[in-house]
Amino acid sequence: MDWSIQDIAKLAGTTSRTLRHYDDVGLLAPSRVGSNGYRYYDELALVRLQRILMLRDLGLGIPAIADVLAGERDDGHALRAHLAWLQQERQRIDRQISAVESTIDSIEGGEQLMAEKMFDGFDHTQYKEEVEQRWGKQSYADSDAWWRAKSDAEKAEFTSFAAELGFDWMVAAGEGVAPDSETAQALAKRQADWLSTIPGAPGHGTGAPTKDYFTGLAEMYVADERFAANYGGIENAQFVRDSMLVYAERHL
Repeated sequence: MDWSIQDIAKLAGTTSRTLRHYDDVGLLAPSRVGSNGYRYYDELALVRLQRILMLRDLGLGIPAIADVLAGERDDGHALRAHLAWLQQERQRIDRQISAVESTIDSIEGGEQLMAEKMFDGFDHTQYKEEVEQRWGKQSYADSDAWWRAKSDAEKAEFTSFAAELGFDWMVAAGEGVAPDSETAQALAKRQADWLSTIPGAPGHGTGAPTKDYFTGLAEMYVADERFAANYGGIENAQFVRDSMLVYAERHL
């Protein structure tokens, strides 16, 4: 069974023009082209389009989406990684909804606003205590000032990179690669390079995080479920940690 480009555009909430563009850039080719020139898509193409749209919602651009799809060999693993990320986002959004509903109820009921409830799900400072305890108040202050100084576009770009990296970790974990494999170590290097760009992080400005900082974060990813959620749960976080520890022993 297949569907016309118009049918798919309508079902996916996109446009025929977008689908043609995905074909032009090599992201999504039609399953066949009819004698009338119309494009048709089968079930495999629909699965690929679903993945494309979810990656786009993560904030990834077309080149990054193409790289992610090119590196995946199993639709099931890829979709499970997507599902883990979506579940994490649902939890965060549910907290935001609850916070806003609570604010509305307080306003309409003439009750005092509960500040500690108003920003649940919104706070980028949720790891403040851990950072200050492990690496000092100045470390947190520097990174916080750096983040607040970013424009919305810069914040979106940084968040997109982090989401892409987290997704790639989930895919690798789902594929069962070893922590010391080339794939896992390439991800660990990306993790190290990314962390070294954050002001306040130990090792910032040297091109690499310090070994203690890198391994300390690796352990936190497993010990704290909030961190583990970024990688799809404890089991995936253990894979991330083990890969980072191997990288730290070899390179830091």
